[in-house]
Amino acid sequence: MGKMAAKVIDGKKIAEGILSEVASEVAKLAHKPCLALIIVGENPASLVYTKRKAEDCKKAGMESRSIRMPATSTEQEIIAEVKKLNSDKGVDGIIVQLPLPDGVDEGRILAEVTPQKDADGIHAQNFGNAALGLGSLSPCTPKGVIHLLKVSGVPLSGRNAVVIGRSRIVGKPLAALLLNENCTVTICHSKTKDIGAFTRMADIVCVAVGKPCTLTADMVKYGAVVVDIGTTREGEKLVGDVDFEQVSKKASLITPVPGGVGPMTRAMLIKNTLECYRLRRGR
Repeated sequence: MGKMAAKVIDGKKIAEGILSEVASEVAKLAHKPCLALIIVGENPASLVYTKRKAEDCKKAGMESRSIRMPATSTEQEIIAEVKKLNSDKGVDGIIVQLPLPDGVDEGRILAEVTPQKDADGIHAQNFGNAALGLGSLSPCTPKGVIHLLKVSGVPLSGRNAVVIGRSRIVGKPLAALLLNENCTVTICHSKTKDIGAFTRMADIVCVAVGKPCTLTADMVKYGAVVVDIGTTREGEKLVGDVDFEQVSKKASLITPVPGGVGPMTRAMLIKNTLECYRLRRGR
């Protein structure tokens, strides 16, 4: 077979469409939904992400509230802040920006966010509902990936999908959502013996590891759809998990880094915040 050039999926454009859809929904509401962002410490990447999330809220006609806490905050202090927001009637969605400082148990903190205000969709209750195909608050990145595939016209039912990575925020929930779309799903991870043996049979490959060049051209079949979810900073550059230059010669569709899944994750956070607003107000 000759070389083919993959069509690059423009996640930024699709995400902007979602934000304007949400904005028109928000315009009809009696109150503006409000997203509270807890940020602990001075992680430069986290500060950039939080600022972008606040800008997205503004684009969608929502309010946002950033709660900055010092890096020295204890687990108890962070939990106290979460509980305060849980009972604050003016707040619809809550997210705790990760990573948290060393020595703080992320799982414990995230478990304190009330499920109805869990804009990230990663509380165990929401994760479970998403896996069972119930409820609409699912984790932002997997939700964004499914939306991206559907909008790009990728048929999911009956397709072989491989997810590389099994994190609680991306890999595991993405596998569950693909299963709900009637894909046949294989999960590969650091203990998988020969990842290529699985990916070469896949119609759709999603990579969420955080290691550049995890997926190389010899690991994909011609015409596969490749979704790159990992991000790694290499100096000033942001790179994904896929050897984009080589894999894009074989894939039919591919997401770039940056500008692929990243903007979708943020758009789904806004969509989830609107969902939180509706859940709380019963409409």
